[in-house]
Parts: sequence; C-alpha cells; structure tokens
Amino acid sequence: MLDRLHSTDQSLLDDFQRGFPLVSRPFAEIARQIGISEKEVISRLAMLRDGGAITRVGATVRPNTAGASTLAALSVPEERIDEVATVVGCEEGVNHSYLREHDWNLWFVATAPDMTTLSETLTRIENQSGLRVLDLRLKRPFNIDLGFSLRGGAARSRSNQQADLSVLREIDRPILHALSRGLALVPLPFKALAQDLGLNETSLIERIRVLCDAKVITRMGVIVRHRAVGWSANAMVVWKLPEEQIVAAGEKLAEVPGVTLCYQRETVPGVWHYSLFSMIHAQSRRDAHAVLEKAARLPELARAEHQVLFSTRCFKQTGAQIEHRPERLA
Repeated sequence: MLDRLHSTDQSLLDDFQRGFPLVSRPFAEIARQIGISEKEVISRLAMLRDGGAITRVGATVRPNTAGASTLAALSVPEERIDEVATVVGCEEGVNHSYLREHDWNLWFVATAPDMTTLSETLTRIENQSGLRVLDLRLKRPFNIDLGFSLRGGAARSRSNQQADLSVLREIDRPILHALSRGLALVPLPFKALAQDLGLNETSLIERIRVLCDAKVITRMGVIVRHRAVGWSANAMVVWKLPEEQIVAAGEKLAEVPGVTLCYQRETVPGVWHYSLFSMIHAQSRRDAHAVLEKAARLPELARAEHQVLFSTRCFKQTGAQIEHRPERLA
C-alpha cells in the first residue's frame, strides 16, 4: 500500500517516525524539510490518522518506567473470540490486542499507572471472560523501538539502552500520558498541551527533551499502523533457551534485519516456557519466514525450540495508559 500513497505521505510515514522537532511549531519545521506548507503537513497527517495509516503523532514510552505494563494472552475458544476480544478491548489500559495463530490465541498489552491497577485489569479480564490470563512480565529489553523503514532502507540503531529514571518528576506522568495518546494536529501543539496541563510551552518542551534524552521516551514522532500500510505479515516468534544463553542470543537476534522487536519475558512453569520474544514485520509470510530462517541460523539460537505466532486480526491499537485522565480530542 505504501507505494500507492502520495510521495509526501510516504515521507511523513517513513521519515518522521522518530526525531519529532521539539520546537514551538514542529509541523512548520517538518514542512520546511519536505518543501510544503505547514497547513498541508497538518492536513495530510490528519488524513493519515483518520484513514487508519497512523495511530497518532506522539510518543512511545519505555515500559515500566512512568507506569506499569505487561504482555498477556488468553486461550479463547473460536466461537467466543469476538466476545472475549470485546471484554479485553473495553479495558482502558489495554492498548494493543491481536488474534494470533496458537492455542494461546488472543494476545494483548495491558498498561496502567501502577502495578496494583495493572493487576486489577488482568483480574477483571479473567473474571469477565472466565478464562485464565497468561501474564508475561518484561525482564530485559534488547530492542523495544518498533520504528523501522517502510521502504526497506538501512537498519536503524537498536533501542536497548537503560532508561535514566532519576530524571522523572511528578509532572512527567501527565505529560507522558498525553504524548502516548497523541498531540493535537494544530500549528502549536505543545502550547495546546501545555495549556491543558497548566504548564508553559517552553517548560513542557524542555521536559519532553529531558525524557527523550533519558530514554524514558523511546520514540517521538509518527506512530504507524503497519498492517494498514502493507506490512501485514506480522509474526511473534518465541524461543526456549536456558537462562544463561538469553543475553547473548537476544543481543544477536535483535540485530537481524527484519526483527523489529526483541526482549526477554517471564515464563510460567508448566504453561509457557518460552522466554525470548521477537517480532518480525514483513509484507508477506514468505518474507517473514525468510527473516526467521536467518535468525534460526544464528549460533546463539542453534537448535533452540521456537514457535511462530502470526497475527491474523488486530482488535485494538492505541497509546499506553500512564495515568487516569479524561481524554482530550486531538
């Protein structure tokens, strides 16, 4: 689909997934770089958002820094998939929900302001669905930045640096929550957000810059819906490895072109023994399997048991919930 979009839209989607200008008029700066007007940048981004190609212009926040999060799954009978997906999707803190090809078939990311609220979310889902929730907490990231070239360009650097949590201030929670939900598509988006939060624009921009430098914000820019722009063959590949091999394998796996996410998660004894997770985003299953074959040939993954879980439906994709706050229309 990407090649069917106007070249300007392609640039907005591909070139501004990170490094969003932290200036008073960011869309004017993007316009200057592309060679069009600020008004057209805002209009095109609004059309891309409304058409489902992007979720927002804003931030992705490193998991378990300002808030809490987990990856979870349910084993749902086929005849109940829509019913249970609705139960999951109605939870404010669920920001991603997918159907995958596996006995554990409904996967979702749950976010919350704190661990207590997160646990309450999972308990409600269990009670309302009558199904066990598989709770797989993050242990170690190797790459948690999903921004990648939609044109198949050069690989970007991995986002696995430790976040500096010492920079966090109380005011950062509402800032991060708002950025996770998206900036208003107006000429002065930071001023609009500052007014909403009772701050001044200069102070807000400086706090965002601090949070980006500290890796609390992993990416600031255009957040793409990959399935909507042709990257629809998305596979979660999970690997079973001894604990002492995880770090070496994870670091190498994250470097394989086409592997877009990589991290270690908790296991559940007797239920789920795969601890190394990776995502492959591709335009076809054939392409995805080609990436997997390269990964499986790594010496660090030699003969490692693994499973491939292709996603077949997307039920929900929004920003993380970092605080309880009424949403502002962008």
